[in-house]
Amino acid sequence: MSANEGPSVQAANITEVNGESSVQPITDQNDEAVTPNFYHSPRGTKYWIPNVPTPLKPATGMVFGRWEDAVTLYQDYAQRAGFDIRLSTVARYKGVITHRYIVCSRFGNPNSNTGDSMDVTPASSKQRNSSFKVTDCQACIKLKPVKGTEGYSIYKFIEPHNHGLVDVDNMDLTRGRRQLTFTEQEFIHKAQTSGFGATVSHRMQASLKGGEHLVRGTKTDHKNFARDIREFIGERDAQMVIDKLNGNMLHLENFYFNHTVVNGELRSLFWVDDICKCNYNAFGDVVAFDATYDTNKYNMIFVPFTGVDNHQKCVTFGAGLLYNETIESFTWLLDSFLKAHVKHPRLVLTDQDAAMKQAVSSVFTESTHRLCMWHVTKKLPAKVCGDKLENTDLRSRIHKLVWNVFIKPSTFESRWKDLMDEFDLGDNNWLNDMFEIRDQWVPAYFRDLPMCCLMKTTSRCESSNSLFKVYSSSGNTLVQFMLCYENTLNAQRFEHRRLQYETTTTSPKMLTSLPIERHASYIYTHNLFKEVQKEIHKGLYSCGLDRVETVDGCRISFVNHHDKSKGLVGEFKVTFTLNDGTIECSCRGFTRIGYLCRHIFCVFRNMNIDVIPDQYVASRWRHDVLPPKIFSIDARYLGGRDEKTIKRQEATTLFNECADRVRGDLENLIDFVEDMRMLKEKIYQAIPEKPAYNSKAVVISDLTGYSEPESVTATAPKGIRNKGCGTSRRLIGPGEKAVERSQKPKRLCRTCFTYTTHDSRNCKAKDPKGKKKAKKSSNSKGKGAQDDA
Repeated sequence: MSANEGPSVQAANITEVNGESSVQPITDQNDEAVTPNFYHSPRGTKYWIPNVPTPLKPATGMVFGRWEDAVTLYQDYAQRAGFDIRLSTVARYKGVITHRYIVCSRFGNPNSNTGDSMDVTPASSKQRNSSFKVTDCQACIKLKPVKGTEGYSIYKFIEPHNHGLVDVDNMDLTRGRRQLTFTEQEFIHKAQTSGFGATVSHRMQASLKGGEHLVRGTKTDHKNFARDIREFIGERDAQMVIDKLNGNMLHLENFYFNHTVVNGELRSLFWVDDICKCNYNAFGDVVAFDATYDTNKYNMIFVPFTGVDNHQKCVTFGAGLLYNETIESFTWLLDSFLKAHVKHPRLVLTDQDAAMKQAVSSVFTESTHRLCMWHVTKKLPAKVCGDKLENTDLRSRIHKLVWNVFIKPSTFESRWKDLMDEFDLGDNNWLNDMFEIRDQWVPAYFRDLPMCCLMKTTSRCESSNSLFKVYSSSGNTLVQFMLCYENTLNAQRFEHRRLQYETTTTSPKMLTSLPIERHASYIYTHNLFKEVQKEIHKGLYSCGLDRVETVDGCRISFVNHHDKSKGLVGEFKVTFTLNDGTIECSCRGFTRIGYLCRHIFCVFRNMNIDVIPDQYVASRWRHDVLPPKIFSIDARYLGGRDEKTIKRQEATTLFNECADRVRGDLENLIDFVEDMRMLKEKIYQAIPEKPAYNSKAVVISDLTGYSEPESVTATAPKGIRNKGCGTSRRLIGPGEKAVERSQKPKRLCRTCFTYTTHDSRNCKAKDPKGKKKAKKSSNSKGKGAQDDA
């Protein structure tokens, strides 16, 4: 043992004299002094005695008013001495405690069972190849009750240790110092529900506190606590979620929850809170929903319902978890949605999933169902011959046609027919099928539907799904998933509250001197006002009044729309009815997006109209469309419901504020630390032990907000197989393969003489006998290739 190992100790030889330990100096065989810091017994055993001031040591005969005071004393002594402690034997006689021991953490004997390399046993029953820490150290204090009181007295104190003592700089690695406090446990839990694992949470703690030595527990301890949370949930996962949501229905205003259980397994889940209902009442005219995966360990399918709020941001109207993607499952989900929100949405947007389509048509009978345009157009490379798509302008012309929001259905049909004839695509089955259902995805067929251009694709759903996956992961239990869901909604609602605050406390910059622009800034949110402001600005500088006619009590204005690069874009007709003050433009801008177009603002300027009529201010875009209660603290998740949590957070805030105030003054910092130390001693004297309820299960229940169920009638589903789960790799569809092929470098085909992705071996223009259909000279080949390129 080196002289530097362990803290400073006194050298002596311990012998028994009249039952007491006697310390004598010892020398080795060469009569040279043994290195101090440890002792030898007469039999050669090494002992270490901590070098701790006598007033801080336990002593025989000490009396404590409470058992916990004795534990605190020995714990403080152990921290100074360089070892760790644990509670040991409690002896009872007829139910009455007679003795209690507090021992060194290395007390006890190691397991003597050793493995035999020749023993053939199953691997699961073999002993782990790990080190042991116990050395049968006898250092301890022994206490007995004081008769007639609740106190205890020390009747024996064994000071020597049979192992080296831990250096003060390494005491943070001892078991006692690695015990996680509630603060550390809370940090691990909150980090986990925000998408950060135990390893990252430990690294964050070390960075925030200034080093690993200031963090309670190692990375393994953090991982173990994360494991403890999952074990606490265990097989009761689904039941805990059901009980929690049922409790929310009883105690939270306007909360709705529905679920189904089949053969004891949870099959479907749907829930909506009051804020979701308020948002749906204001912005539920257009709803999109899409299924997403990998949000929980059971592979339940997560289906959030998404819309657009008055700040043009995604807003969630509710969410569900499903066992499968059948017509029955989606029908049940939409029925639950309708029960919660009562009214039908005006427009429902989904992808081309057949089960969704059937469910929407059977439940939302008053709604218009629209297919996502992106899911349709992305298949174009896979469904149309590569040469036609890559060597012509077919793709751009199809996109220009189908995304055009200004044309009428008849115009679309005639242009589509001309396009198919021009490129000889009349026999393309996929294009013909898409044309048959054109009224379900082409914007021209929705031009008369209010807010039809608010969402044309499910990209809002994809955005919401990606946000949920930032917080959640595929390894989460249902309880953890619900906590992640609440965190996601908190983040979404905070962003809405922040934008609302900016709208009400700041004023946007005006681009014109028109009074109608300033009026618009008073009624719209800032994000929407920027869009309206563009229309007002374009109406002033890019639109001009060509002529005005009065027909049957209507003032008809013809507005020329100019563009700097394109010149005259077109002529639009604005009809103003003199009797009732209604106004309509041939571009149908107000119908499509809910605010007036530049052509109408051009007419307003010529008619000296300085305010936007109320009937043309869509309520969904007003800054005050939502009730104030949705911004209150009580309406937020994880806030304002527990008085103890509020006071604890307030105490932490006060401490941080005081520490920040004195951080630059060393003298005041010293006084502050001393005051905190005195306050700590006062609190520890008043509350000497951890609360009796501070068991691991209760702590985890407090952290998660989910209590242990009295009985389990529903378990989490098993055996769910989602789309594409039969392979270890992600399935790549023909559309994505076509995109990958299109990104490959082009090369010259010596058969068709074009730069493309194929060559002469697999060119479709090749003669079946292997001869080329056309033959050109080498010069013409190069010229033709250049022209095609």
